Amino acid sequence: MKRKDNLQGTENVLVDLGFEDAEELSAKTALALKLNALLDRRGLSQMEAATLTGMTQPKVSQIRRYKLQNISLERLMQALVSLDQHVEIIVQPAYQTHAAGITVAA
Repeated sequence: MKRKDNLQGTENVLVDLGFEDAEELSAKTALALKLNALLDRRGLSQMEAATLTGMTQPKVSQIRRYKLQNISLERLMQALVSLDQHVEIIVQPAYQTHAAGITVAA
């Protein structure tokens, strides 16, 4: 394998690796990081987390392991709300803030 000189990366490693759904995966990961931190802070088991969030234990297990392919952004947001979090979505013209895309700050 030949190394290319002057490779320019982005701020999103998933984009750099060529994932087609990199922005969505990044958003899901940010929400899952926050959700997992809350579960850790509260010392909840997967069954307890499932009961509180209305998910099944296998879904909670997927989130705990960051296997997010079958978990929607909406489901992650709902889980955070069920743990007394406020989730806010802001839509702005891209030219005023950044390039067009999805950003999650958790």
